Amino acid sequence: MAGETDMETPLESLNPVLRSEQPQDRAKILELTSKAFAISPVTGGPVGGTPIEVGLLRELFESEEYIPELSIVAEIGGDIVGHVITTRGWVGDEPFLGLGPVGVAPALQRRGIGAALLQETATRAAAAGEPGIALLGSPAYYPRFGYVPGVSVGVKPPEARWGDHFQVLPLPGWHDGVRGTFRFATPFERL
Repeated sequence: MAGETDMETPLESLNPVLRSEQPQDRAKILELTSKAFAISPVTGGPVGGTPIEVGLLRELFESEEYIPELSIVAEIGGDIVGHVITTRGWVGDEPFLGLGPVGVAPALQRRGIGAALLQETATRAAAAGEPGIALLGSPAYYPRFGYVPGVSVGVKPPEARWGDHFQVLPLPGWHDGVRGTFRFATPFERL
């Protein structure tokens, strides 16, 4: 089982396989997401009940904004140990991408699996000609992957109070028309 992996083992020797999510993976992804978000990053205590990310994922899988090739799992020994989903978003009327949620099995967090999923997402999005990816996350973590505060490149968050937690990764498909307020996929509006 993935949870029994030695925490000192380097990511490379874990041999994670990154692949597109398949519909038959969804139950395992939802279970993984529930475990990954069971502890609040703010309080450090249990969330209590089902984390909101689980319901959000269910809705994203069924939404018009779902992009199958940008729903990626990480597997080790056949077990799904990580997942990231990136869905269609917009900056004004320009197509853009919105990342999240991204979850990793608690026993394997801080081992590079999330980083590998983020890098694979960026690679696939760039190959598809997308202009960029937006997310809401820690300004201390995501800049190492090329993310910058959205406002620094002319992309405003849906809510001003998000400040520098709203970040954007400009990709090679970036163009001058990418300016305005970002809008996530429809299921995010219900959070």
